[in-house]
Amino acid sequence: MNSLLIPSVSVSSVSPSFELSSVAFFGRSLAEYAKFFPLDVAALRGRAVLDVAAGPSAFTAEATRCGIRATAVDPLYGCSPETLSAHVRLDYARTLRQMRAKPEIFRLKSFASLDEAERERRTAAEIFLADYEAGFLDNRYVGGALPRLPFADGAFDVVLCAHLLFIYERLFDYAFHLAACRELVRVSRDEVRIHPVCGPDGKPYRELGRLRADLAREGIASSVVSVDYEFFRGSDTTLVLRRVARNGLLAL
Repeated sequence: MNSLLIPSVSVSSVSPSFELSSVAFFGRSLAEYAKFFPLDVAALRGRAVLDVAAGPSAFTAEATRCGIRATAVDPLYGCSPETLSAHVRLDYARTLRQMRAKPEIFRLKSFASLDEAERERRTAAEIFLADYEAGFLDNRYVGGALPRLPFADGAFDVVLCAHLLFIYERLFDYAFHLAACRELVRVSRDEVRIHPVCGPDGKPYRELGRLRADLAREGIASSVVSVDYEFFRGSDTTLVLRRVARNGLLAL
């Protein structure tokens, strides 16, 4: 998800995977977010939640309707609705075509078929586009990108980041991942959730141990949680980050 750049597929007879040469502007729904982060939507009502690198996801529009104080940030926000719609058409066509070229990669645990997944993702983008113009004026859609976000320290109760870190490990080096995690924690008062925790080949992020150790030295606790969701191979875990207070307790 999450910028104008688009993934391309690399064929491998040994370990099929996406050769992600760039980041796709691709969106998902609140229902899908609730599964892979995972989230208790009712418990988030009245709380401030940030969706980072949100792309054309419907989360902010749908969460706002549920009483959540949702904000989304993405490098493309600030573009006209027509420009974003063009990015959706192009990236969806290319990404979905690439998905169909490698069905063996997908587990579809939450969908009956790729057709159903496509319908839900297209609906998510439609909801986003319908909400974008008014939401941008209302500061619910904010232009910005990791590793420096345009928000104050602790501006949000919960910070979410899906399908940017780890999955694009060939584009973003370790220093970027560490800086991005620090920044996500900086703008969170409570918790950060990052999904998935695997690379494009479905294997766990190769620097995960080092990342967690470095974050721990900076007072950031981490845990990898299994989720009842797996769209593509290996995408069944989420990384949770929380800052630890000086007394060793989790800071709230």
